[in-house]
Amino acid sequence: MNPLPQVTPAAPNLLWSLGRLVRGLSSLFWGLPLSLLASVETVKIDWFRHLGVLPVLLANGLLCYGLWQMGAFQSQERLWRAALDRARLLALINLGLSPYLYWWSRLPSNDFFGTMVLLATGCALIFLISLNLVLRRLTAMLPEETLRAETRSFTSLNRGLLLVMLLLVVVYGGLRGWPGLLEHLGIVVYWIQSLGFWIIILLVLLPLAMTMALLWKTKEIILASVFTRKG
Repeated sequence: MNPLPQVTPAAPNLLWSLGRLVRGLSSLFWGLPLSLLASVETVKIDWFRHLGVLPVLLANGLLCYGLWQMGAFQSQERLWRAALDRARLLALINLGLSPYLYWWSRLPSNDFFGTMVLLATGCALIFLISLNLVLRRLTAMLPEETLRAETRSFTSLNRGLLLVMLLLVVVYGGLRGWPGLLEHLGIVVYWIQSLGFWIIILLVLLPLAMTMALLWKTKEIILASVFTRKG
């Protein structure tokens, strides 16, 4: 990929695209934790009881907005555009599936809503994996070797943890179709439920936190290298 071009007063289009890139990174940074919080609280019907599907729709909409803002940057780079387009598609799918979190919380006995919630969970994990690939492609175009090395290391770790979590979701979804099998695996289910909080912390919150850190650091490096002049 081509490195980030030198910005001069004669490159207004580049400045415009970098401005949108920074806004997109900021939107993703704030949208990720808001989406997680809105999804959990929508399922619990706790803080957002009277708001229905609105909070989770707005949070996922913020992620879509961020990804579309980033699309103006280096649009000629094929690998970068392919990774960004995949993340956009997954973000739209998550947006479309998000109302099922609220509907399932109101009708938890509905098997169709439960299946859609599992599908939404799987799509959210795949989206986070895809977002890590977007960051990897983006940093490959920036003239900052330390950031590129850190991004390669952390995104590889993130994808490994998220793939394990995705596998657990798929296995759980498959087991839901055989209630009798769940009874035979009672001790296993008990340990999973007992350790569920720590599994989520390790396999979801850790990659989420590292992804947010990469988003913030990438944004700050772009601001520092492009918009700050050395004296």
